[in-house]
Amino acid sequence: MKQDVLNQLFETLLGRKGKDPKDSYVASLYAKGTGHIGNKVVEEAVETIVEAHKNDPEKLKTESADLIFHLMVLWAHLGITPDDVSAILESRMGTSGHTEKTSRNT
Repeated sequence: MKQDVLNQLFETLLGRKGKDPKDSYVASLYAKGTGHIGNKVVEEAVETIVEAHKNDPEKLKTESADLIFHLMVLWAHLGITPDDVSAILESRMGTSGHTEKTSRNT
């Protein structure tokens, strides 16, 4: 995935804050709040899994893009940046997934 596309998207999402919800889908999501945005993330996650189970790569790509988009809306809404998430992923590099997950449960 090209990082510059994600950064451009994130900047666009930030630019929609405070805009009229009638003029912007993203602004309408912000206006509806965290619960609504979270529900959109869940909806897109389910749709992504459905397409994976159908083994439909093209629809899986589309649903994955929708999922990432709505997740980034949620991040922007709550003041989380892609760099914040990247830093966590980077800190986990070279660590077994089992080890990392166990460390979070203590």
